[in-house]
Amino acid sequence: MTTPPPPSPRAPLRDRLKDRSELGVGALLLLLGVLVLTDALTLDVDVSARGPVGPATVPLVVGCGLVVVAVLLALDVLHGGRGEAEGGEDVDLDAPADWRTVLLLVGVFLGFAVLIGPLGFPVAGALLFWGAAYVLGSRHPARDPLIAAVLSLLTYGVFDRLLGVPLPGGPLMGVL
Repeated sequence: MTTPPPPSPRAPLRDRLKDRSELGVGALLLLLGVLVLTDALTLDVDVSARGPVGPATVPLVVGCGLVVVAVLLALDVLHGGRGEAEGGEDVDLDAPADWRTVLLLVGVFLGFAVLIGPLGFPVAGALLFWGAAYVLGSRHPARDPLIAAVLSLLTYGVFDRLLGVPLPGGPLMGVL
């Protein structure tokens, strides 16, 4: 299998960047890494109260890791590296994107963000899990809402009770 020759340096930018979509992933990782590092470095932490390992340690490590991976990915792509073609799944790579499913999932997530305040996490989470399952193709009208409710209550219990991360309970606050 032969690869086509690289475009000439005088070719338009669009042609030179064709088949290098990984550069976009690298740019996104770099942006995310810089954002994490900025947030970590601007934390207001008293070193004497926390010691050498404080709340900024993990974000600094993650941010540095993101920046390093972004730079390595960009260098690999610029030196001719390419991601391996999708071969392990039974997917038609030439088929257009299913924007209906993507937009419905975005709607489910936005609905969750709007409903978590007034309804609380258990109800909004159950609607999120059920809506995502429905949009992704599950069609079991009796089973899906039940699984979504159990999953949402378990998630609420783990975060709110076991981990001590307070989640809004909504109208069920007194019951749970």
